[in-house]
Amino acid sequence: MKRVAIVQSSYIPWKGYFDIIHDVDEFIFFDDVQFTTRDWRTRNRIKTAHGLLWLSVPAGSNRDRRICDVTLTDHAWQAKHWKSIQHAYSSAPFFDRYRQRFEDLYLGIEWTSLSELNQALTRSIARDILGIDTVFTDSRDYPATGQKTERLVTLVAAAHGTHYLSGPSARDYIAPEMFAVHGIALAYKDYSDYPEYPQPHPPFEHSVSILDLIFNTGPDAPEFIWGHRRSQP
Repeated sequence: MKRVAIVQSSYIPWKGYFDIIHDVDEFIFFDDVQFTTRDWRTRNRIKTAHGLLWLSVPAGSNRDRRICDVTLTDHAWQAKHWKSIQHAYSSAPFFDRYRQRFEDLYLGIEWTSLSELNQALTRSIARDILGIDTVFTDSRDYPATGQKTERLVTLVAAAHGTHYLSGPSARDYIAPEMFAVHGIALAYKDYSDYPEYPQPHPPFEHSVSILDLIFNTGPDAPEFIWGHRRSQP
């Protein structure tokens, strides 16, 4: 059995994104598809004393390009985002523990590719902080063809996958019979069981960047994503 997930890269994703990564053997970044604006490719939210704050990477409004072709030319946002993150979480219990790692990512590299930025942040958080050993690949690594569900099926097959794990929103466009024809088991991720964690500035909000969970719970972060399920019947 080999479990595969195929998802577009996102900017400092929320915990559910890493839950999917943890649940599969291979996670394929799906970045050779059309770029969309004002969504998770270029932005996410953090929790502050004044409410939720959007952090957006300036990537332009042109939709006539793939995610992997989006270039970043204005680097001023990097220092601004890091300043906002510092301001929001400097007093969090585990901010100092991870400060240097994120400071290096934000201030030590001038990012010129949106895809490379998103993938690097995701890989670093998954491997170095959450301890996930899933294999990461890119959709461009495989000679898969087709559109929509056909493309997903051919990617899973090219990766020698037997099971495909999808986000729940994909129910609106996935054709499950195409997976069945190729003998690939299809399942949808359930995000409904996450426990709350110590998060300042109520009310509690699940849909924020993984940074919120990391800085507030540190090495216990996995417990609030998938670890808590071990105690469930």
